[in-house]
Amino acid sequence: MSRAAETVSPLELADYQKAVRLVLQHPLVTPGYPDKAALATVRRWAGQLRTDLMELLGYRLVTTADTARLQRAQDGLDATRPALARAGRPFDRRRYAYLVLTLAALGRHGAQVALGELADAVASDAVRIDGLGLDTARKADRDAFVDAVSWLTERGALTLADGSATAWAGDPERAEALYDIDREILTAVHHPTRVLQHLSSVTALLDSAGALGMSAGRAAQRRDQGRRARRLVLENPVAYYADADAELLGQLRAPALAEDLERLTGLTVERRAEGVALVDTSGRLSDIRFPGGGTVAQAALLLAARISAAVQRAGRHAPELLPAPTAAERLAARARRIDAALPSRGLITELAEPDAESVHEESVYEQSGDVGQEPGETRYPFVTDSWLRGRLKEITGEYGAGFAADLRGGPDRLLDQALDLLNAMSLIARVDGGALALPLLARYRGVTARVKTRTTAGPPSQTALFAHDTAKDPTP
Repeated sequence: MSRAAETVSPLELADYQKAVRLVLQHPLVTPGYPDKAALATVRRWAGQLRTDLMELLGYRLVTTADTARLQRAQDGLDATRPALARAGRPFDRRRYAYLVLTLAALGRHGAQVALGELADAVASDAVRIDGLGLDTARKADRDAFVDAVSWLTERGALTLADGSATAWAGDPERAEALYDIDREILTAVHHPTRVLQHLSSVTALLDSAGALGMSAGRAAQRRDQGRRARRLVLENPVAYYADADAELLGQLRAPALAEDLERLTGLTVERRAEGVALVDTSGRLSDIRFPGGGTVAQAALLLAARISAAVQRAGRHAPELLPAPTAAERLAARARRIDAALPSRGLITELAEPDAESVHEESVYEQSGDVGQEPGETRYPFVTDSWLRGRLKEITGEYGAGFAADLRGGPDRLLDQALDLLNAMSLIARVDGGALALPLLARYRGVTARVKTRTTAGPPSQTALFAHDTAKDPTP
């Protein structure tokens, strides 16, 4: 920990750590987001935060009169923190596109804008993008557009002055909404570290050290590896030693890592034989709670227990052991999916050609695709898709009365979402044909569940599923 952070008195340390957690959990803090007290808390400790977040994590905190914006250094492509629509579902590609086009359109307007006028401006840009478009006569398009506008409204970039966006989405001929535009917050929402049109691959966004102006010389390599190790533990449910290169492994094992992160966040660092986790049983920092409520989380928890039990089998019933995809392989696969959506013509193609470094990086990823046995290679128990479908069928048959009807009637969709959640929590690794059980999954061997009839008003047959984890809560 930096000398500056050591000057925080024990009496004030909890308030300082609260400010740290606030800005880590909400990279954009405004007068009303995430609540009215957050900005004052962050601003009180702004100088301390600016020093410590840069020194320990390589993150830059930019503050203005009405905003606090954390610019993270990105080491990987993370699909677990999506923007959320009004209904709580993750944004799809259409909503993300509308959000970006809305930001661009707002830059061309004055202090106020009508929702219908803004929609027309976005539509004129969207029509030039193959496969996108925005037709205000279509309810689905209006809903997606209002989700993007609502996301900006929640953060204060737009403030509803009159009317209703929901009413406009229902019938734009009869309803309208008027918004005030906050330029300061709008600028803080979209604060790229480089010119996006110049990128030839999404992996170029991961060179955050250069983007934030940090030195890349030899003298700074160890410091930057330390930052990367802290980020790995902070931003992920668990940092497995098997995924780390030799230099990063040394940093993960260093006692100073736990001291730094515990004092910074107020949480506990737990070390096991397989890796390191920052344990957040209170949910003060976690963006995903697991175990959690809802059909998907409950099904995932029960499925985790069955996978964990299967892993314990010995003899001819023991699951096959296979290597997990390396970090480089996972990054390359995600990058290929994202890069497939890049325009094949226009500014990106004209202004950016792959440089020697990016070509070399791609070749390394391709070479790492060989999953043959290597010396010291870590292998994990493998369960097949058919086995997983069978276990989910058992779970639904036993506990389905507590599941949401739409998911109970769509077992393949429920299984896919449950596996995605387990994958996001680093409990499994999804691979072709099934999933690999990772070490953290062992915490869920003792899960039990029961279906409890509710006594609240409504049909007497309403039920709810309650799952109990008899092991220690591992939520990082």
